[in-house]
Amino acid sequence: MLLRFEASNHRSILEPVELSMIAVDKERPAARSFDLLNEQVLTVAGIYGPNASGKSNLLDALAWLSEAVRSSLQGWDEEVPRDQHQFGSGPSSQSTFELDAMVDEVRYKYRLEVDANVQYESLFSFPKRRRRMLFEREGSKIRFREGYEAAGGVRELLTPTTLALSAARRLDRSNLGRVARALASMQFRGLRRPIRPLIPYGLLQQVRYSSKQRFEEEYFSPTLPIAELRGSHADPLQMLQLADPGIVGVEFIQSFEGDDEEPSREIRFVHSPEGEAVGFPLNQESVGTRTWFGLIGPVLTLLERGGVLIHDEIDASLHPKLLAQLVGLFHDPETNPRGAQLIFTTHDVSLLDHLNRDEVWLTEKDADGMTQLLALAEYGGERVRKSVNLERAYMQGRFGAVPKVDQFTVRRALGLAGHSA
Repeated sequence: MLLRFEASNHRSILEPVELSMIAVDKERPAARSFDLLNEQVLTVAGIYGPNASGKSNLLDALAWLSEAVRSSLQGWDEEVPRDQHQFGSGPSSQSTFELDAMVDEVRYKYRLEVDANVQYESLFSFPKRRRRMLFEREGSKIRFREGYEAAGGVRELLTPTTLALSAARRLDRSNLGRVARALASMQFRGLRRPIRPLIPYGLLQQVRYSSKQRFEEEYFSPTLPIAELRGSHADPLQMLQLADPGIVGVEFIQSFEGDDEEPSREIRFVHSPEGEAVGFPLNQESVGTRTWFGLIGPVLTLLERGGVLIHDEIDASLHPKLLAQLVGLFHDPETNPRGAQLIFTTHDVSLLDHLNRDEVWLTEKDADGMTQLLALAEYGGERVRKSVNLERAYMQGRFGAVPKVDQFTVRRALGLAGHSA
């Protein structure tokens, strides 16, 4: 589980901002506990703020770090492809990323500092709550904890632009490799950054069959119930019907195109309003239904196995009640026994009624165009109590992070400021 994430000098973020998943209001079912951690951890975080305030850039920074661990070994050659702030000291300063996470019940802290090359990188663990260095790197020099067997192999793979954690992901099956795989396996949706798809099915009308990752066999098998197939009681068809109760089934039409050896599969949703079953291709379904369908696979996987799902603009095309149900799945220990986490940006203020104050974050840009990140639970001290109606208070502007727009501003933008209403 993610505990905290800090980033600086990434897109609109110049000075460090920190997102914490540590619970302020403890002793509630949605806050999870660990034997080796004095704090409780949240499973949900929602980020609010005006357009262009940097909400997406915060998630993009986390996506950048995850992609760096996954790809730097093979994909980075001449320089680190960072996205530094374009004004002031941004172009000449390093970009930094720091992350704390629980992996296999142990807390780890990872830090990375880059410019055109990797300048600093370290990983510390906290077994029995005591800090222990696993590796620490400054430029081309790296030292490992004594007895680390894969140290020689990692050194051989290092280049000025290769992350040691990226190399450890390939070589190591111990704690370094587990941490690397946990960071690399974070799943992202809605961001413009080109990243690997969450699941090879669910968004496009035409999909390619993969013997290794068979979404339809795992989640929409026509012959096996999901409980027998995955050891789970989840029913993906019923999940899909939350978006469209008229869908009675899912079918997969297989065909070969040209000289392709692998078959192409078209996903169709079956409707039967008058007793006759008819399959409709995805492009004839609503955007909301397609969006929800694209979420079912990742959500069921995360709830079963644990992990982190980061979603930008999660409210796009989805009904507020559907979003509230989705958040509830991550809150409830019964539906989320492995502590999967959902971190998202949204403009849906009705969702605030389903979030605790320590699950809400606010972004704003200052006068210099830099993103600021504020924790609602710490904003204004006692003014934000558990009993506060967060939706009403936010819309009243009590916490900031809302667009500064009024009727006069709109009329002025239209060139009507001097005219009578």
